[in-house]
Amino acid sequence: MQPIEIHMFPCLSDNYGYLIRDAEHDLTATIDTPSADAIRAALADKGWRLTHIFNTHHHADHAGGNLELKAETQCQIVGPRADASRIPGIDVEYGDGDRFEFGGHTVNVFDTPGHTTGHIVYWLPDDSIAFVGDTLFSLGCGRLFEGTPAQMWSSLQKIMSWPDETVLYCAHEYTQANARFALTVEPGNAALVTRSAAVDELRERDEPTVPTTLALEKATNPFLRAASAEIQRTVECDDSDLVEVFARVRALKDSF
Repeated sequence: MQPIEIHMFPCLSDNYGYLIRDAEHDLTATIDTPSADAIRAALADKGWRLTHIFNTHHHADHAGGNLELKAETQCQIVGPRADASRIPGIDVEYGDGDRFEFGGHTVNVFDTPGHTTGHIVYWLPDDSIAFVGDTLFSLGCGRLFEGTPAQMWSSLQKIMSWPDETVLYCAHEYTQANARFALTVEPGNAALVTRSAAVDELRERDEPTVPTTLALEKATNPFLRAASAEIQRTVECDDSDLVEVFARVRALKDSF
């Protein structure tokens, strides 16, 4: 099996677009459709033909280009069963525990409600990669627009169950701001201090901080670290209820 090819490109104000390519089967998918123009340009740059759209959720900066690109390319739109009514042009619906083949690559689907009620993520275990949309960010997680803290915590546990070496592709460049917040709730985390400095250096050079790895997020992302004694002290919540710890961290970030 040939390794899957991934082409990442910036679009809109702070989104990332992703094209994934199985050259052996001549298949190319875009992960969400934040900008039809940016996706067209990326396809032209690579010389690839769009065959699929993999949507994570319904927000306009993730599904806004669906119909335009489908009309031009006759691509197949894959998306969340739980939110199919809000995914423009959806053809195939998937939910928790489903898997499908993208050429020679197996894709596992997980329901990850929290940011929206119908969010899904795509994990390709044989390639050690995942596309997590707005559920998990580098040093952050999605704002809870529609779901509850308990739902989002459960969703994050699914991601945390994957192998540590999994490379995570998230949808936005939020890491620097997330790092500033993370240091307010866990300033004694040496790995976080080191990472924050590295992030500042990358952004000073206008370089991306994405993708990240699950191991790095487990070590530094406060939204995955509700069991941290320092975070629990900061939010004045003991370890009896990790959902409550997570909820307090999320509330602090919302007003940061």
